[in-house]
Amino acid sequence: MNLIPVTTWSLEQTSPSDLLPAAAPDGDVRIVRSEVPSPEFSRFLYASVGGDIRWTDRLGWSHARWQEHLDRPGVETWVAYERGTPAGYVELEPQDEGAVEIVYFGLIPAFRGRRIGGHLLSYGAARAWDLAERRPGLPPTKRVWLHTCSKDGPHAMDNYLRRGFRLFDTKVEEEREVAAPGPWPGAFPV
Repeated sequence: MNLIPVTTWSLEQTSPSDLLPAAAPDGDVRIVRSEVPSPEFSRFLYASVGGDIRWTDRLGWSHARWQEHLDRPGVETWVAYERGTPAGYVELEPQDEGAVEIVYFGLIPAFRGRRIGGHLLSYGAARAWDLAERRPGLPPTKRVWLHTCSKDGPHAMDNYLRRGFRLFDTKVEEEREVAAPGPWPGAFPV
């Protein structure tokens, strides 16, 4: 079992005015909330976006576990589409004391490098700031935060900083090295 060092950076915005939106990309790019909780669709997004960057923590979730997670009050999935095809997503999860975490964010590999990521992150952060307006009973958002790590794409940290997120914590831990699972078993050659 090989261990590798993984650096995790935590970033935050503490005011809606911290958000520095990216320009919308050219072409037919739309961002839509996935309003019907769908374990199948959420797992598709998770595996398709994270398969090449070693997102593995949810791969073993059962259908029931996905449904339970998606049914939690305030959990939202916003999906970017280019010409009708899913390109990526952002998942929001409210937490205590008005915090909202951007739990997952990313693009399917074929859509990276096309200026969609900055736009999707901007849109997702804005939806985190106005989450309580759509979800009665949630406190107003006071903080939007996320984490990224050294296993994520090479442009992730720069995108977060350009959108106005500020670093508040850094940790380095050793993790077991795992092969990139791909969006389905055997997607990547060994």
